[in-house]
Amino acid sequence: MRKLVFFTLLAAAAAYPQQTGAPKQAPSKAKKLTRAELDNFLAHPEQVLFIDVRRPDEVSSNGGFPVYLSIQAGELEKHLPEIPKDRVIVTVSNHAARAGRAADLLESKGFKVAGAAGVEDYESEGGKVVTIEVPKPSVAAKQ
Repeated sequence: MRKLVFFTLLAAAAAYPQQTGAPKQAPSKAKKLTRAELDNFLAHPEQVLFIDVRRPDEVSSNGGFPVYLSIQAGELEKHLPEIPKDRVIVTVSNHAARAGRAADLLESKGFKVAGAAGVEDYESEGGKVVTIEVPKPSVAAKQ
């Protein structure tokens, strides 16, 4: 009976291979900011630049911080010249994983990075996020 169970599990594993999406990446070296640290930055928006690296649909569905620059993670490197180097940067994603990788990239390029934040983590710790309506792209923009 044990052999039958083993072979059944083995067959099931072979029939449903794990998806191999993107290769595993090293963990971020960026500091994951606490709610208190984020609240302090939000109280002084003139001193910090929030860069949200999520897709527009994630920003719309999960909310975000009231002031931010939206650059998707995959586009960040080509937009580096547009990011001011005289501001402290906080990168933002849903749970700070993508934000951490973005923070690592920015720091490696000489930007002052305070750390990474997760909007959903911040909200689960009692922080208040705002609803953000991201406009849908126009037909002309798609062409």
